Amino acid sequence: MSQPSVKKNYIYRTLYEILVLITPFITTPYISRVLGADGVGIYSYTSSIMTYFTLFAALGTVSYGAREIAQHRDNKQQSSKLFWEIELMTVATTSICLIVWVGVIIFSQQYRPYFIALIPVLLGTLFDISWYFTGQEKIKNIVLCNSVFKIAGIVLLFALVKRREDLILYIVINSIVTFLGHLSMWIYLPKMITKVDMRTLTFKKHFKETLVYFVPTIATSIYTVLDKTLIGAISHDVYQNGYYEQANKIMRMTYTVSFVAVNSVMSARISYLFSEKKFNEIKRRISKTMDFIFLLGCGCAFGVAGVASRFVPVFFGSGYEPVVTLLCCMAPLTLIVGISNCLGSNYYTPSGQRARSARVIVLGSAVNLILNLLMIPFIGATGAVIASIIAESVITVLYVHMSDEYMSAKLLLKLSWKRILSGIIMLVFILLLGKYLPFRNLAVVAIQVILGVAVYFGLLLLMKDSMLRELINTVLGILKRGVRKNASD
Repeated sequence: MSQPSVKKNYIYRTLYEILVLITPFITTPYISRVLGADGVGIYSYTSSIMTYFTLFAALGTVSYGAREIAQHRDNKQQSSKLFWEIELMTVATTSICLIVWVGVIIFSQQYRPYFIALIPVLLGTLFDISWYFTGQEKIKNIVLCNSVFKIAGIVLLFALVKRREDLILYIVINSIVTFLGHLSMWIYLPKMITKVDMRTLTFKKHFKETLVYFVPTIATSIYTVLDKTLIGAISHDVYQNGYYEQANKIMRMTYTVSFVAVNSVMSARISYLFSEKKFNEIKRRISKTMDFIFLLGCGCAFGVAGVASRFVPVFFGSGYEPVVTLLCCMAPLTLIVGISNCLGSNYYTPSGQRARSARVIVLGSAVNLILNLLMIPFIGATGAVIASIIAESVITVLYVHMSDEYMSAKLLLKLSWKRILSGIIMLVFILLLGKYLPFRNLAVVAIQVILGVAVYFGLLLLMKDSMLRELINTVLGILKRGVRKNASD
C-alpha cells in the first residue's frame, strides 16, 4: 500500500498553521482595543477553566487515538473498529463533563454568562475526530474543515464585536467556530471507515491506555493553562491575566512557526515506522526534525526579544506595556518547548513510552505549581513566566537524558551553535536598529523583522548551514518543476 506523502501533509499543515499564525495578527490589535486588557483577561481566565473540562472529556485520545490508527491504518476493518471504540468512549467522558459543567454554571455568579457561552467548546470535544485523520495522515481533511470556519469566525468577529460590552458575543463566536470545525470533519468519515459489529467493541483497554496518555496531558496543563487560572485566583487582577494572555498568544505564534506543523505531521509517520521496526529511519527523521526546529526556533526566539519593545505598543495599543517584559522573558521557551515537544511527539508517544515520559512531565508540573504559588503573589504574571521556564527546562533536560540513542546533548549542541550565534548577532542588530530609528510605528517593526530575517539567514548561509541549504534547494526544485510544467502546457 502506498504511503501518504509527508511533504504534501507538511505543506497542508503549514498552510493551516500559517492561517492560525496570521489570524491573531488580524484580530488581536482590534480585540485588544475593543475589549481592553480586562476583557481579554476575563476571556483568558474563563477559557482556562473550560480547558480542564475539555482535557478530561478527551482524556488522552488525541495522542493515543492517532498512534493506534497510524499503526493499524493498513487494516480498514481494524482501524474502523478502533475508531468507534475510542469515539464512543469520548462520548461517555464528554457527557459526564457536560453534567459537571452545568453544575459550575449553576454555582457561579460572577462569570456565569461567560461559562454558558463556552458550552459549544465542550460539545466540540465530543465530535473532535482529528486524531483519526492524523493517524491516517489525511491532514488535508483537517485543514480544509478548520480553515473554512476559522475564516468565517474572523469575518463574524469584525462584523459583530464592536464594544467592550460585546465580550460574551466574542466568546460565543469563538466557541461556535470551534464546535463547527470539529463537527464538519464527519463529512469525510463515511468513505474512510467500514461497517463494524457494535457488539464486538471493547472499551476497557482503551480507557486504561488513554489514562496513560492523559496523565502527561493534564500535567502539562499545570504550566500552561493553570498559569492563567492561578494568576486570576491569586492576584484577583484581570489585567495581569490580560497581559499574560497577549504575551502567550505571541509565543504560540512562534511555536506554530517553529515546531507545531512539523511535529504534528511527523508523529503519525514515526508511529507507523515504529510498528515496522525501522529504527534507523526513525533516528534520521527525529534528527532532521530537530534540525529544522532549531533553524526556525532560534530565529523566532531572538527575533521576538529584539522587536518586543516596538512591537507591543503598535500591535496591542496603549495599556499593554507590561507585555514587553513578559515577551522578553518568554522568548527562550520557543527552543526549550521545541526540544521537548519534538521528543514527546516523535519518540516517547510513537514508541509507546508515554507512561515513562509522564513521570517527567508530572515532576515538571510540580515544580511549576510550587514556583507559581511562591512567585505570583509578589510579581504577578512575570512569576508565572519564570516558573514556566524553569519547569520546561527541567522536562527538556530529562527528556534528552532519557531518550536513549535517539537524541543527545552533543547532537543538540551540534545542531544549535550556528543558529544561536546568528540569533545573538541578529538580536543586537535589531535592538540597535530600533534604538536609532526616529519614529515609532508599524513600519519600524516591519523594517526590524525584514532586516533581522535577512541578517539571521544571511549569516547561516555564510556558515554553510546544511538544513537551510536543503530547504532552499527544495523550494528552487519546486519552482523549477512549476516553470517546466507551465512551459509544456
